[in-house]
Amino acid sequence: MNYILFDESIVRTNLLPLTFMRPVADIRVGILTIREKWEKQLKAKTSSLTENYLTPKFPIIRENENVLINGSVCPNEEVISAIKNLKKNQIILFNDTIIALHVMEGELDKIGESASEGIEEIKLSNPPLKINHTWEIFSKNDIAIREDFTLLTKGRKSQKISGTNRVFGENEIFVEKGAKVECAILNATTGPIYIGKDAEVMEGATIRGPFALCEGAQVKMAAKIYGPTTIGPCCRVGGEINNSVLFGFSNKAHDGFMGHSVIAEWCNLGADTNTSNLKNTYDNVRLWSYGKQTFVDTHLQFCGLIMGDHSKCAIDTQFNTGTVVGVSANIFGSGLQRNFIPSFTWGGTAGHTNYDIKKALKVAEIVFKRRHRTLDDIEKELLTNVYSITMKNKFL
Repeated sequence: MNYILFDESIVRTNLLPLTFMRPVADIRVGILTIREKWEKQLKAKTSSLTENYLTPKFPIIRENENVLINGSVCPNEEVISAIKNLKKNQIILFNDTIIALHVMEGELDKIGESASEGIEEIKLSNPPLKINHTWEIFSKNDIAIREDFTLLTKGRKSQKISGTNRVFGENEIFVEKGAKVECAILNATTGPIYIGKDAEVMEGATIRGPFALCEGAQVKMAAKIYGPTTIGPCCRVGGEINNSVLFGFSNKAHDGFMGHSVIAEWCNLGADTNTSNLKNTYDNVRLWSYGKQTFVDTHLQFCGLIMGDHSKCAIDTQFNTGTVVGVSANIFGSGLQRNFIPSFTWGGTAGHTNYDIKKALKVAEIVFKRRHRTLDDIEKELLTNVYSITMKNKFL
């Protein structure tokens, strides 16, 4: 069967700026991206039904028969079983949300996001984990790490943990091949700890689970990390981190605090950058909504920074509680930054201007080279398209 992960339009908008550069299914929550979770459990490759400008990087694969799956939903046993038994003219629902449906190739371009008449409805008994808002990536990261840890480690044996470490709850720690962990404190009594292939935890680091360090990522010396936190592939982190998710290839490599935050790919936080995650009034945090064009109540007391791909900030940057930064922003200046910084913004508290796309692409090319990667034409076109969208309307 051909499996296609589709973007639910309202959710895609709610997840901006994190979905400017990717389909919803390529968001990382837990250890894996949502797409990786589906592909592991279905034992099949997937493609995406998403925005047209994303299709050069994330092309759709069409077959005569297809199963469309909601890309904001994380699979569980009930969902996987229902999908594998899905037949023509059947749709899987939870409440009023489409989880999956069986469609023929000619019907793909006619798909709406509500059930059609004459379709047999299959209702789930238990709610699957679903990501509807940016802040749910960190607020639901605890359960997502635990589920992924079980999925990835079932029937497998961890690499031996070096005797130089101080370890608590060793049975809930899994170290992949090629990983290095020396002279660290690992406490898995509060949740599992996963150390990915070729990752490294340096001396003096203190980690409390649930925690995931993905392939090729690095925890610097004397870092303090509270779970549930995910450090995505090839990231570099240091200082103090609490309940945050870094998608991949991003750096928070120095001292400074980051809490209840989500950082997309190819970002860099300068030394001593700090994110406020609690208001002095202890009120619920409000966060910028691209869809509503205003600040909305997260119903959370703790919420820090949401940062889109390729954005960077200078040393000593201070982010206010509940700050949203778009794609490819360059932020600097003393004092607390604004709570919403649009994509391709250059500046800080003293004022902003537009970040020229040619300069942005040149910087991205250099950053890619530092990780032994090439900024190809598809990546350049993707960034250029997001720039065009931003310049048409600074808030989209």
